[in-house]
Amino acid sequence: MATKSNQIAQYVTYSWSGKDKTGKKLKGEIKAKSQTVARSELRRQNITVNRIGKKAKPLFSQGKKISPQDISLFSRQLATMMESGVPMVQSFEIIEGGQKNPNMAKLINKVKTDIQSGLSLSEALGKHPVQFDELYCNLVAAGEKAGVLDELLDTIATYKERTEEIKGKIKKAMYYPAAVLVVAFGVSALLLLKVVPQFEEMFQSFGADLPGLTQMVVGASKSLQANFFFYLIVVVGVIVGFIMLKNRSLKFAHALDRLALKLPIVGNILNNAAIARFARTLSTTFAAGVPLVEGLETVAGAVGNIVYKEAVLKIKNDVSTGHQLQLAMQQVNIFPHMVVSMASIGEESGNLDQMLGKVADYYETEVANDVDAMSSLIEPLVMVVIGGLVGVMIVAMYLPIFKLAAVM
Repeated sequence: MATKSNQIAQYVTYSWSGKDKTGKKLKGEIKAKSQTVARSELRRQNITVNRIGKKAKPLFSQGKKISPQDISLFSRQLATMMESGVPMVQSFEIIEGGQKNPNMAKLINKVKTDIQSGLSLSEALGKHPVQFDELYCNLVAAGEKAGVLDELLDTIATYKERTEEIKGKIKKAMYYPAAVLVVAFGVSALLLLKVVPQFEEMFQSFGADLPGLTQMVVGASKSLQANFFFYLIVVVGVIVGFIMLKNRSLKFAHALDRLALKLPIVGNILNNAAIARFARTLSTTFAAGVPLVEGLETVAGAVGNIVYKEAVLKIKNDVSTGHQLQLAMQQVNIFPHMVVSMASIGEESGNLDQMLGKVADYYETEVANDVDAMSSLIEPLVMVVIGGLVGVMIVAMYLPIFKLAAVM
């Protein structure tokens, strides 16, 4: 088997152009061990080859990262092909051939080669934990064990699509206010560096004392011009220091996540998103046959907030000692009454996955609505903030002119 795997790995993709029996011009790509083999295969298909050579490697796409969207699309494609009865190795070959991201194509090829060498799909995927996390591999393993891999792959694809959609909403909720501040400071810096100095030269010819507001703006302009690179280094240093502290200090990250949950508007969005992830992930794992305790451990890493992660780990410990899920959820005092009640109904009726799925649907909709509402509120706020900053500077620049006109 190892020899076969090595031979498959030696296949090369060739680009070709030629004509068929009717003289129609054709072009395409073919995988073969050598150019001679490729020509022979094309002749067997009654194609007269005019040009053939190794497929050129892209110049600028080699460094393109594998995104969660790539993994989501791969999951959906594989689920569809397996459901249609296409053999797994052939499915991988088809998906690999349609990849625009060369790094994703390489990853698919590596997984395919491992499967051909005798590994199961879950084992082959597990060799790439960055792209296929523990939850993904556990669900695939559950599908293989139960003989419903195509159904589980479809479930995984849906789960990935929904979780990525929620992540996108959260990024939009967090980046929008940050973008407002960046634009506001950028406009202010531009005015102080380029516009205010022009007025300052004119004010010097007045020979009179400037109003306090004008003196303050002119002073800020002089300071920014004289120490621009110092201020820039300070700003960059603060941002880098903040990111490093968040990544290296658990206490700081915990305090930051707890503070974020209490922020107006944004805090509500983050809470709803964490609940949606909790419900969606636990629903998916439980439906796949993963034991509840193992599922909760996986869920803890998927909620996206340290406060909720610690709460879910506490729930897992309580459930492992014999407590019901709904009772353990009550003890952490972080989930709304509706969520706990739905979990209780699901446990009693034996439909926990369905009840949690409904909870996830509800909170995902709430996140989408909250983000849209916040966007509607921030748009006029942007105008007010930027307009206010520009207005203050304009007033400060024209006050001496108005004062001079009044004296004259």
